[in-house]
Amino acid sequence: MNTFIKKLLVLTALSLPLLPAQHAMQAQCGNHINNSIYENLPFDMPKVEQPVFPDYSVNIVQFGAKNDGITLNSKAINHAIKEVNAKGGGTVIIPEGLWLTGPIELLSNVNLYTEKNALVVFTDDFEAYPIIKTSFEGLETRRCQSPISAWNAENIAITGHGVFDGAGDSWRPVKKGKLTASQWENLVKSGGVVDKSVWYPTAGALKGALACKEFNNPEGIETEEEWNEIRPWLRPVLLNIVKSKKVLLEGVTFKNSPSWCLHPLSCEHITINKVKVFNPWYSQNGDALDLESCKNALIINNIFDAGDDAICIKSGKDEDGRRRGEPCQNVIVKNNTVLHGHGGFVVGSEMSGGVKNIYVSDCTFLGTDVGLRFKSTRGRGGVVEDIYINNIHMIDIPHEPLLFDLFYGGKGAGEETEEELEGRMKANVPPVTVETPAFRNIHISNIVCKGSGRAMFFNGLPEMPIDNISVKHVVISDAKEGIVISQAKNVTLEDIRIETKGKVLQIKNAENVKVNGKDYD
Repeated sequence: MNTFIKKLLVLTALSLPLLPAQHAMQAQCGNHINNSIYENLPFDMPKVEQPVFPDYSVNIVQFGAKNDGITLNSKAINHAIKEVNAKGGGTVIIPEGLWLTGPIELLSNVNLYTEKNALVVFTDDFEAYPIIKTSFEGLETRRCQSPISAWNAENIAITGHGVFDGAGDSWRPVKKGKLTASQWENLVKSGGVVDKSVWYPTAGALKGALACKEFNNPEGIETEEEWNEIRPWLRPVLLNIVKSKKVLLEGVTFKNSPSWCLHPLSCEHITINKVKVFNPWYSQNGDALDLESCKNALIINNIFDAGDDAICIKSGKDEDGRRRGEPCQNVIVKNNTVLHGHGGFVVGSEMSGGVKNIYVSDCTFLGTDVGLRFKSTRGRGGVVEDIYINNIHMIDIPHEPLLFDLFYGGKGAGEETEEELEGRMKANVPPVTVETPAFRNIHISNIVCKGSGRAMFFNGLPEMPIDNISVKHVVISDAKEGIVISQAKNVTLEDIRIETKGKVLQIKNAENVKVNGKDYD
């Protein structure tokens, strides 16, 4: 009798997630985007198309998945996705529980729905992630396959209430200066190797780092054996969706990514709504969102806490980006909160395919290194234009609430010395070519910031000054320094209030600057 009762209890426990999950899924998919978001846009863009799914669902438990945190559920989850795709579409339900898995590949017409208290943890076994050809930091290269990915898919979604953990601490290097003494001591004791005050998880990760002359793409790695040796350095983005249409991320939480967290690339009609991203502040390249070469996008009602840039708009790097030739365009960024990041809203530095028609409004930045950050450098090419930013609130910004930096050197704000920056600025002025980046037609209004470093810094290129920039209705209090405008033209500052003990305004190598109706030479 006792044995029978135990077996009955086990069977009941396995079947419980099936019924409530379907009701929750139907409620979640009933949400709609309010069309008022398109009202009064300063440019024309179509409404972003939302995915629609047939009323058919399966539960990953039906395919053998176990929520014990020990069983690797990769086959079960991907089998469920393939099953729904083959049936013409529907929903794959991940119920409550702790689900360990390897890479998940989304297919067309599938909504991956997570119940409340569903925790999906990706394995920290590097060998579970094949090395594939992909794009990272704007360059064609090879990286490990992402924990979540989709290629050439249409009508896909990840929705619900669950959490996806990318096991990023197993992959990431960590700088000593970003930890306390005890944290650093414990990290070193855990294993790995240390080089120049940077901890690496393995010797292979260090070898991969040493093979990178610029940013994080290794050079001189030729054989499969060499690629496999540096596999731990080939940190994947947590979610990589490529060349896909009608994409929805809604309600779920993504955390602890190996490098960037969310990376939609060359997608059309993409919505990221009510999503949360959490990365440790020390996470190298721990961007929250990198929207690259995408068209028609909504980034709305989200919370981002990043180790690098938070909301970042990109379009490829240098020759690779120009050859792709896909600008990031028609994007609405609205009602987002950023808790930490190198920049709250960022354009660049990989913007070689161009960026245009971006509307940012009603966002809050709490302690980001920089607030609104525009960055690029010689060699990129590309044009950034028609950017509109309105109604941004910030506190405790240690550097600039508004920064244009066309001499970007790859480091975060405050990590580079004035001497390093001035050294690059003293280089010979090259002629204007396809490698010259251009930033123009950028309009910013209704900004309030309490507590900052330098209030604003415009630092364009002498051969291509920042052009046609308007900044209106701004209050920046408790600023350590005022406004510096350099290498810019056709700049309008109107109704600007800066509270600082230093100089309020410095202008050099600029033309046609107008401040509160007064022209400055």
